[in-house]
Amino acid sequence: MNAILGEKLGMTQVFDAQSRAIPVTVIKAGPCQVVQVKQPDSDGYSAIQLAFGDIKAKQVNKPMNGHYVKAGVEPARYLVEVRVDDPSAYQVGQKILLGDVLEKGGMADVSGLSKGKGTQGVMRRHGFQGQGAAHGTHKKHRAPGSIGACATPARVFKGMRMGGRMGSDQVTILNLQIVEVDTEHNLLLLRGAVPGANGSMVLIREAVKAQ
Repeated sequence: MNAILGEKLGMTQVFDAQSRAIPVTVIKAGPCQVVQVKQPDSDGYSAIQLAFGDIKAKQVNKPMNGHYVKAGVEPARYLVEVRVDDPSAYQVGQKILLGDVLEKGGMADVSGLSKGKGTQGVMRRHGFQGQGAAHGTHKKHRAPGSIGACATPARVFKGMRMGGRMGSDQVTILNLQIVEVDTEHNLLLLRGAVPGANGSMVLIREAVKAQ
């Protein structure tokens, strides 16, 4: 298995042997349960469904509850499908633990939903410089400026960088160093930041492009 689900707890710092401060993100990773195994002959592809996180029974709707009952596992807050090479190696109800996936000193890729920023202007969303702060500029310092051309083509091209919704996008950070793996408390320490707010769900994989 090369992937596991986790909950981002927040950031802190640890110190290495040379007393250098290392910024780390703490993730409560696993345990996850296998809810469904998908085979190429019956489903057309190889994958497993992983369930993670506690949830009250009354918060699970009837279709999802039936899905969990069929698998014989307790309902979970998150259900994520992960592609695997050999689905026959997994059984419904099997537990995936942090120690089965990652080890200290390795590299990991983390995917999550970035923080939502709401509607933002071009300076924050795209890094525009903004207009001059003097010499006649009147209450337009953060405006994008002209967006059109002239009589030809007499329209605004698709893809024009403008203000709009920012954040809440699926983001993957590659090649994060695994600083510590605490299998007793299911805690994972990754060097650097990962996408999402504290308390959000993240998917951690073995790095696919590790050097």
